[in-house]
Amino acid sequence: MKVVIQRVTEASVTIDGQLKGAIGKGLLLLIGIAQDDSLSDITWTVRKIAAMRIFNDADNKMNLSLKDINAEVLAISQFTLYADTKKGNRPSFVKAAPPAIANELYEQFLTHMEQELGQPIQSGIFGADMKVRLLNDGPVTILLDSKNEN
Repeated sequence: MKVVIQRVTEASVTIDGQLKGAIGKGLLLLIGIAQDDSLSDITWTVRKIAAMRIFNDADNKMNLSLKDINAEVLAISQFTLYADTKKGNRPSFVKAAPPAIANELYEQFLTHMEQELGQPIQSGIFGADMKVRLLNDGPVTILLDSKNEN
């Protein structure tokens, strides 16, 4: 599982011209799910994101987590994180999980993140054509890969 974590002051997702989700200060998460991902990838990734100290403290040092400041989360499915660009000019997505499996794991990710934070999170719709807006804070953008947990 790969997640692009973006610290934002605001973010939103629109589908077919309708606002689906919006947050203020928090994290925009772009979530890619690989063929071999499982519940253990979700569990590790959710815990890592919730505890990651990437918000500024009173001394302006990145020392606070989502949990510390009760920040919001907007989670968007993003299969293109598994683009293979080694050959040719058209990316291949064969490493991404098939839609049925990816959707199930994405929904489990959302549920686990809500449980970990003790609050609802905002999300897009799996497989939809989404328009995502964000105001990156910092900018702070971090790539997290569950295959690098060891």
